[in-house]
Amino acid sequence: MKILVCISNVPDTTTKITFTDNNTQFNTNGVQFILNPYDEIALARAIELAGESGVTVINVGDATTEPTIRKALAIGAADAVRINATPHDAWFVAYQIAQYCKQNSFDLILTGRESIDYNGSKVAAMLGELLDLPSVSIAKKIEIDGDKAVVEREIEGGKEVLTVALPVVIGTAEGVAEPKIPNMRGIMSARTKPLAIIEAVGVKTNSEIISFETPAPRGQVTLVAADEAAKLIDLLHTEARVI
Repeated sequence: MKILVCISNVPDTTTKITFTDNNTQFNTNGVQFILNPYDEIALARAIELAGESGVTVINVGDATTEPTIRKALAIGAADAVRINATPHDAWFVAYQIAQYCKQNSFDLILTGRESIDYNGSKVAAMLGELLDLPSVSIAKKIEIDGDKAVVEREIEGGKEVLTVALPVVIGTAEGVAEPKIPNMRGIMSARTKPLAIIEAVGVKTNSEIISFETPAPRGQVTLVAADEAAKLIDLLHTEARVI
């Protein structure tokens, strides 16, 4: 079995977010980047299903993403591909990966459910559409049964179990596998594992970032005594404006 795992390079969750160029660009100065946690889950499950020799990771990014790619190789991927481009949006990323997949066949394509920086949950569905393959998002469990994938996902009020013919694109969520920590052997071998760098193909940009803004600071907490229901209702109506 050959599995492609799509990985992204994201800011660490402890990063203090700031912007430059009139709030149109993310300020990367001093930011620690990591392998997207949901992609780590996808990678761990891919290795369980196909073994290290059957897993390729792919990333759309410039040369600064290579430490993240090498971590994925240290975890256990056999080889890696970096599409040399700055990822403008989910459409751009999905289009680039789809062009690679059209020239290289895989039984299974895994992504994380979303990247923790933009939380868009778009790439898996876009890949499925571009490759004319079925896609399943937010999978909580993945099993392979012959030429089919059995996928369990959460839905409102319960769970849904799907049987899908391979090849298929799946966006993985927590619970699919436990992320693996690279050992010394993996770290050493990652230095010599193949990393192919290919140029991006031209594609029309369909979106534009006008500006970024950070959430408003949280206000102070107002404590209301248990016997002051009328005051609580008034505050919910006049200040919180939720009723």
